[in-house]
Amino acid sequence: MKAPDTHNAIEAIWRIEAARLIAGLARVVRDVGLAEELAQDALVIALERWPETGVPDKPGAWLMATAKNRAIDRIRRNKLFAQKQDEITLEIEGQLEMAVPDIDAALDDDVGDNLLSLIFTACHPVLSTEARLALTLRLLGGLTTDEIARAFLVPEPTVAQRIVRAKRTLAEANIPFEVPRGLDRAARLSSVLQVVYLIFNEGYTATAGDDWMRPQLCEEAMRLGRVLAGLVPQEPEVHGLVALMEIQASRFGARTSPSGEPILLLDQDRGRWDHLLIRRGLAALARAEALSGTRGPYLLQAAIAACHARARTGPETDWQRIAALYDELADNAGSPVVELNRAVAHAMAFGPAAGLALADALTDEPTLKSYHLLPGVRGDFLFKLGRFDEARAAFERAASLTRNTREREVLLGRAAESVGGAQAK
Repeated sequence: MKAPDTHNAIEAIWRIEAARLIAGLARVVRDVGLAEELAQDALVIALERWPETGVPDKPGAWLMATAKNRAIDRIRRNKLFAQKQDEITLEIEGQLEMAVPDIDAALDDDVGDNLLSLIFTACHPVLSTEARLALTLRLLGGLTTDEIARAFLVPEPTVAQRIVRAKRTLAEANIPFEVPRGLDRAARLSSVLQVVYLIFNEGYTATAGDDWMRPQLCEEAMRLGRVLAGLVPQEPEVHGLVALMEIQASRFGARTSPSGEPILLLDQDRGRWDHLLIRRGLAALARAEALSGTRGPYLLQAAIAACHARARTGPETDWQRIAALYDELADNAGSPVVELNRAVAHAMAFGPAAGLALADALTDEPTLKSYHLLPGVRGDFLFKLGRFDEARAAFERAASLTRNTREREVLLGRAAESVGGAQAK
């Protein structure tokens, strides 16, 4: 394999294995910051050696073994770990001697999922909510600080500082690497659900790069959601989140053209939707509704997704029900992004002028100043109202803000369409 091909293969492998690698190492060294450093060390060694030796048959196991060897070396050199040296070194060496052939088996813990342990550790109450989300996305999603910043709609340096401080805080507080139980688990569950859904969203519509989607992130988020549902089966919001992700993921096969261009929801071939995932999602929604007293934000979003899933064609979608659900969601867990989605629902239910009025109310919202979907949505409303010059400006503004190549192409296409509309007027 040529060097460029090898580097591409390493990048793909890293995307798949990084979270498992960091989680497995964190269980051993009991420090998520150190675990990430060791994983990065293993990556550097792979980048040096694999172009010459070739990619090993089991790259994940190779990275784990290499990282554990680096851990032993660090512990022996670092006086700060003198008291832990015998305990941790023996544990690591013992695992190496086992020569486990399957990396997944090597990462199993007492609840069957190191990744889940890593999420709960990163979501410890000693950290702020913002720090919990940023750290977990970095460690489990493998996202860059820039991607996380766009997910949070905050400056990149802010996210970088949160991550550094979070690692330091966890290390100084000596937080155990474990899935908590009882009241502690319940207290951390809300931020865990936020993290899982943010990981899913980054995979569902990538914030940057040439790919419209990163399905492996969605698959990881859904897997973690299913594990959570098994761990806390009486929590309706967990089932609501699983339902939401399953139904949204059912559209993967219809979301892009053969050439990779995005296809919007109402233009998708619903025959290409994954009906097994839809059935699973609807079943999870039914479980959530059976358990629920007051409907939470994930259950409500799942109910909205179910309206789309149940409609055989776009025109059959019950937009008035969706608008009502968004009204309830805005009252339950309002945010600028929820309000923007509410504007879209009202435009579909009651006309573009109704949607534009709601969207225009958000133009001075500070957190949406650099959010490309706000001018993109406004551009669509303006186009439908025949205000083509304003629509073109809005689409061009949205295209300048997005970091995703595919999305930029779509927005520039809409801007060109607006020029044509103005000329034909």
